[in-house]
Amino acid sequence: MATSPGDTLIDGGHLVAKLAAAALIAPALIWSSGLYRRLFRGRRRLALPLPISHDAVDSLRIAGEMPKSLAILEDVVQHTLSNLHAIHKSLQYWQSRALGTDSQLVYFMMFQRGPEAFVQATCQALTSLRSNGSPSEYLLHSASDMFATKVTALERMQRCLAVFLSKVYSEVDTCRDKLTESSDQSLCTLIAALDIVFRELEDSFGNAGDGQIVATHDGNVPMRLFKSLPQVHVGSSDAVTESAISLIYENLQGLDSFVSSEISSHRKPRNITIYWLPYTFGAIGLSACSLWLLRHSSLMGSSDMDNWIHDAKESAARFWDVNVAKPTISIRDLLLGVFKCTDKCGVRKLEAQSTAESLRRMLLAFSEQTLNEEQPQDASEQALMDTVMKRYEEELKHPVRNMFSGELARTMLIEIQKHRLDLEQSLVELDRIVKANRINLAMLAALPTFGLSLLLLSPVRALAVHVQGAERKGRIARRQGRLLLIQAEQKLMEFMRCKDNEMDEEACFNFGLAVYALDRLYNAVEFHARGTDEWFRVREDIFQLAMPSTGMQRKKNILSRLDSMYECLFPLQHL
Repeated sequence: MATSPGDTLIDGGHLVAKLAAAALIAPALIWSSGLYRRLFRGRRRLALPLPISHDAVDSLRIAGEMPKSLAILEDVVQHTLSNLHAIHKSLQYWQSRALGTDSQLVYFMMFQRGPEAFVQATCQALTSLRSNGSPSEYLLHSASDMFATKVTALERMQRCLAVFLSKVYSEVDTCRDKLTESSDQSLCTLIAALDIVFRELEDSFGNAGDGQIVATHDGNVPMRLFKSLPQVHVGSSDAVTESAISLIYENLQGLDSFVSSEISSHRKPRNITIYWLPYTFGAIGLSACSLWLLRHSSLMGSSDMDNWIHDAKESAARFWDVNVAKPTISIRDLLLGVFKCTDKCGVRKLEAQSTAESLRRMLLAFSEQTLNEEQPQDASEQALMDTVMKRYEEELKHPVRNMFSGELARTMLIEIQKHRLDLEQSLVELDRIVKANRINLAMLAALPTFGLSLLLLSPVRALAVHVQGAERKGRIARRQGRLLLIQAEQKLMEFMRCKDNEMDEEACFNFGLAVYALDRLYNAVEFHARGTDEWFRVREDIFQLAMPSTGMQRKKNILSRLDSMYECLFPLQHL
């Protein structure tokens, strides 16, 4: 039977629709089967290596023969550390809040828990005020109860996960030789060990939460948090092994969901919740400003915005012309004029000097003729002028006669020469003063120019601040690394003390927190350690600290070496 082109197009359309549906359904199936977790690793990259030989693990990675057991263990440790990190951040936040002053606690209860909590706190404060109570005391009491509840719940979850992480590390340390073998025996050993630690973790959750782990099914049979793993033996079928691996990842997903639901009401509030009041006022102000601008824009038929823009352009151009361009040109011309008028000023000084020498010769000649004696060459100008003035006074007694036959005309010429010299010297000094004042006035007019120059130099300043910020980040990272090293040291010492006193539960708890602190230390120092070529030694020392089988004396030596030998952990003296 022949097929028409229309039928072919219809069949092709059905095929495309089926492929599209498969493309949409496949991710859901991959996620539900747990393969997503194996193909795409979890939320937080693995940092602290497992307590297994680096050389063996690196050789297996290079050869592409990484055992499934190691990949599963990395995912288990990664999920546990990620959950511990989320709990630690919230716990640290609430503990720091609890140490605040009374005014800080009241402010937090009123204005930093969101609008709904603000309304509730306001109503409760008014209710206590009506009953002749103190609103602040009520808020402080509520804050104390809330912080105690949150800290207790988070510490309980932290203890359970830290003990679980410690037991996983202990199992890895016990079976580390078998786990590097690409054999079914290592996978069977791992599945059996994980089944045990998952059950113990579930029991610890039940004991910590008064036996209520999750909701019940049909109101009678309680649902288990983790599914039991099947017993896998050497030679078991691939289907059984894959089923066990899928159940492990489902248990990890269940662990993430359970921890997230348990700490959802105890998490550190988001910034939008803490600063909701400033954000609200900012949004209101921005909205009002936007409406005001819209009202005066051309969209509403108003020309105000265009007029303002035009006026702003004219003001900017006028400012540039008056306060930038003209003062700058004036200062330039004045400074150049200083050099250009050097010859003129020199000539004026030479003229004044020539006039002074001519006046002195005239005074000497007049004094010698009048007194009929030779005057010394070093005679003072004032003494010579006194002689001229005395003769001038005598000549003025008979001015008409002495004008033609006496010395009156000569003395008057000497007086004119004296006044000319004084005038030339005054002009030289006056030029200097006026020139200095003109430069000062021009610089005063250019002060807005200097301010604008500072604004234009702000990108350079921002670059310098950015460089200083990078150095400051390095200093903060080093300080954080040292604090994490101290925290890991305290937990390791507490672990050994509890172990010596046969306090197994407390020992597991402290060792789990030590592993978490070492993981954060590993992340904090990696960048700076690679920059100083210390990374491989630092990595090996942290790796040895995380191994449960490492002796206490060796751990003390490693801690001392980390504290005093590595540059990446040294506090910078000056940045």
